[in-house]
Amino acid sequence: MTTQVVFRVDPVIKKAAMRRAKREGVPFASMLKLATKAYAEGKFNVGIHVEEKFNAKTAREIRADLRDIEKGRNLSPAFSNVEDAIKWLNS
Repeated sequence: MTTQVVFRVDPVIKKAAMRRAKREGVPFASMLKLATKAYAEGKFNVGIHVEEKFNAKTAREIRADLRDIEKGRNLSPAFSNVEDAIKWLNS
């Protein structure tokens, strides 16, 4: 026995999802069922991924640091042991 689920979704998103499902050869209803099953089994996690945007000051600092790295400036040398690293830090 199955039950029906009704929910509202933006028509543009629905159309895009249906096109993708068709392109991949999966009926749209099957994709929704599979996603629901995976979510119920803990195999599908919902997360919000926001692209990070740095403020102007941080962006400038990161660009400057990347330029330094490219030019090999302001970098610590490689150390083979902790004692040498601490000695270098304290110098």
